[in-house]
Amino acid sequence: MPSLPRPASGPGSRYTARAATTRTRPSRRHTDVATLSRNLTSRDLWLARMLYEHRVLTTHQIARLAYPSLRSAQRRLRTLHQHAVLDSFRPLTQTGSAPEHYTLGPAGAALLAAHAGLDISALGWRPTHTGRIAYSPSLGHDLGVNELLTHLAARAHTTPDASLSLWLSERSAARRWSDIIRPDAYAHWRNGDHVLPFFLEYDTGSQPLPRVEAKLAGYAAFTTATSTRPALLIHTRTQSRDQALRHRLAAAASELGLNVATSSADFTTTSPWGPWWVPLQPAARRTTLTRLAAQWPGLSPAAGLEPTDADTALTLPVPPLPPAPDTAP
Repeated sequence: MPSLPRPASGPGSRYTARAATTRTRPSRRHTDVATLSRNLTSRDLWLARMLYEHRVLTTHQIARLAYPSLRSAQRRLRTLHQHAVLDSFRPLTQTGSAPEHYTLGPAGAALLAAHAGLDISALGWRPTHTGRIAYSPSLGHDLGVNELLTHLAARAHTTPDASLSLWLSERSAARRWSDIIRPDAYAHWRNGDHVLPFFLEYDTGSQPLPRVEAKLAGYAAFTTATSTRPALLIHTRTQSRDQALRHRLAAAASELGLNVATSSADFTTTSPWGPWWVPLQPAARRTTLTRLAAQWPGLSPAAGLEPTDADTALTLPVPPLPPAPDTAP
């Protein structure tokens, strides 16, 4: 992958994302999808699907989900990059060093298209795919959403009774419900007998409070139109923004009959299942996702999750964790 050009203005104009130019790829790439498939494991194919669904994941996020250690993840990711299944970039930062950021590569896109019986153009993948993601103004937002949900999914590795059994990206959510709402993600958190179906709004603080408040009417319209009642979780960056949101949204959430809880990165970063969420109710205290499910017995999964004739292999939900280990290198 060639070096990414520096934009003249906007995101990336000051700091250029470094492409993975130091990682040489063989002069003969896998052009035969059947040959490439024989060299890939079920976990590799799952990862290609995840990157198609969620656009970008860091080395640490991928390792958290699918590998026993960071080193083993790095080793396999290098191999997948060499075969163009993945592309990668590393944003330059003012301080420190950013982890490698992985996206779907050309061979990976061709592989997914072949498995789905589609032309590669139907995936929306272009040769500029990685560059567009690297310089997207929503990169930080997308990584923040994925950071929260990869931690939730990986919780199953250490707590067998807990799992993120379903995780839809913003794009998948929009495909189902964009005529009413556009959440940043939709997921099901399970812990024992408790299930918390929830929409996620990942608030970076860039939108004015009235605009955030206006979204609640859409979620209320969704519950009315579908007769289903998922929770709404709003995660923001700072405690002060969290308090401002709560002050602004409490009355509207009560009037609309919505089950809403908020938190911020000042409280939760690596354990979003923990006691960091506060329901939008008077005198409410911080609690866990599992206790939210217990406190809100009227919750139900969102409508529109069942497969339809319009679905393809690429529009069906991707399991948040990879399949059982095979003969993966």
